[in-house]
Amino acid sequence: MDVSSCAKMRPMTASPTVQAGTSVLVTGASSGIGAATAVALGARGARVGIVARRSDRLHDVRDATLAAGAASCEVWVTDLGDLDAAVATVIDADDRFGGLDVLINNAAIPRRVSVVDLTADQLDETMRVNFTSPVRMIQALLPRLIQRGSGTVVNVCSMGGRLGIKGEAAYCASKFALAGWTEAMAIDLWSTGITVRLVHPGPIDTEIWNQPGNAPADYDGALEPPSTVAEGIIAAVESDHFEHYVPDLSSIAEFKTSQIDVYLQAVAEQ
Repeated sequence: MDVSSCAKMRPMTASPTVQAGTSVLVTGASSGIGAATAVALGARGARVGIVARRSDRLHDVRDATLAAGAASCEVWVTDLGDLDAAVATVIDADDRFGGLDVLINNAAIPRRVSVVDLTADQLDETMRVNFTSPVRMIQALLPRLIQRGSGTVVNVCSMGGRLGIKGEAAYCASKFALAGWTEAMAIDLWSTGITVRLVHPGPIDTEIWNQPGNAPADYDGALEPPSTVAEGIIAAVESDHFEHYVPDLSSIAEFKTSQIDVYLQAVAEQ
């Protein structure tokens, strides 16, 4: 590859528009970013599918999504840590909608446990929910998207997918893996008609900060509302660009890449 020509390159796949009738499946939709995304899609008149474990919360989100203007809102109560159930859900959604236009892999769990104390089971669960599950869902759906020659996959990653975070080795591993998968997938699917997008939320006001079994977070700064990321996800679907930071903290990731030793020392000693 002539790297000097990269600045002139643009994706070969035209970006779709989220509009009335667009069919979208959102995982991790019972609260936070997923719930806000479902409602934002509803306001566009989309046909929305929502997936999570908590039935009562999901049905509240369904009501809010329909109230926002969704053409329809389907519910799947699924533990995405069960890989067979995750695959069955995305296939059922594709069948029920007569073809999914957009898959938004948003579901994730936190894991704020020092690498010194991290157990094998904790590591396996984090990787299964945050990485393997969305990948398996993509793999199940991909032959159908390729056959149709269209579709969009959005993987909601994290700043923890570009930066090592103190006390979050397992979480960062899962998100780094998802970022790497998504980049390589975009390359492999470049000429297929399928759009691939990667979204990195920054510090967002969700339940991820206070989940049981996790150490308190070191971060104590301002938090953005989930609606900021929801609108960012929709903008990513409609954008010509692969990677999106919401809010835009890309300069921190760029600094880490260029000054890794400085970054590691600063984070370790804070």
